[in-house]
Amino acid sequence: CSLALHLCFLLATHRQFPGCGNIVTFSQFFFIAVEGFIFEANFGRKQRAIPIRYYLIMVAMFFTVSVVNNYALNLNIAMPLHMIFRSGSLIASMALGIIILKKRYSISKYASIALVSVGIFTCTFMSAKQVASDSGLSEEDGLWAFLWWLLGIAALTFALLMSARMGIFQETLYKQFGKHSKEALFYNHALPLPGFLLLAPNIYHHAVLFSQSEPFQVPVIGVTLPIMWFYLLMNVITQYVCIRGVFILTTECTSLTVTLVVTLRKFVSLIFSILYFRNPFTAWHWLGTFFVFVGTLMYTEVWNSLGPLLARARKRPKQE
Repeated sequence: CSLALHLCFLLATHRQFPGCGNIVTFSQFFFIAVEGFIFEANFGRKQRAIPIRYYLIMVAMFFTVSVVNNYALNLNIAMPLHMIFRSGSLIASMALGIIILKKRYSISKYASIALVSVGIFTCTFMSAKQVASDSGLSEEDGLWAFLWWLLGIAALTFALLMSARMGIFQETLYKQFGKHSKEALFYNHALPLPGFLLLAPNIYHHAVLFSQSEPFQVPVIGVTLPIMWFYLLMNVITQYVCIRGVFILTTECTSLTVTLVVTLRKFVSLIFSILYFRNPFTAWHWLGTFFVFVGTLMYTEVWNSLGPLLARARKRPKQE
């Protein structure tokens, strides 16, 4: 429920102001940092369980991934492609797990990753053709649009690998120091706040634009405020619920399993985006999406779980 609400408010915000990613991210970080400072850090009096130097490394990765993903939307990357491409974190996480942690997987796991790879490649390739064949642009403008698109793909690839590396770093950290999801949530959002000073002009610009949006009366409490500030407030609250759940999951599961759960969450985002923005989504895009979804189900080995359940369901009528 919180994910659905978060997507609604996020898409509503980006639809009116496509370049507002920085103010959205800053607001989310600021809210979670203040909440954590009061309830988790006890106004700075609580002793840390994990040394600060590890949090600084984690924060550098987390902040970089967030900012790069935001700027990719300004590089001719459509929201559906952005979400589909980021679902490749499953591939990146497995690849880095093999390289860094020396992990080995079953053939079915490798097959599932191959399906996800084919699906993402299909969607990416078809989106590239759409950018290149935009009839509304001159040949020279079309070339520049395509080059910006390639830069956007490079940015998404970098963020994908960085995100996977962060997941592995978190997994090893929790094994060494124990499970401290609330502490990690606080420091991952509080320490990057000074970095937003570099983005202050952009954040201030969008704050002014938000203040100039049409007035909106908040239901129940009856307070009137610009509608974009209402969208932002609801976005921050619902994002807090979602991200807190993800951080709890990182302490209980491996980085690859966490990545899988987040990937499924992104597919829900994809469906919302298609319906809300009415982006062009061809049969090839749906085929790629199908491959990604089936590959994800193969990875979870859901078929093995469904087999016994179906067998039991068949036996019940006979017994009755």
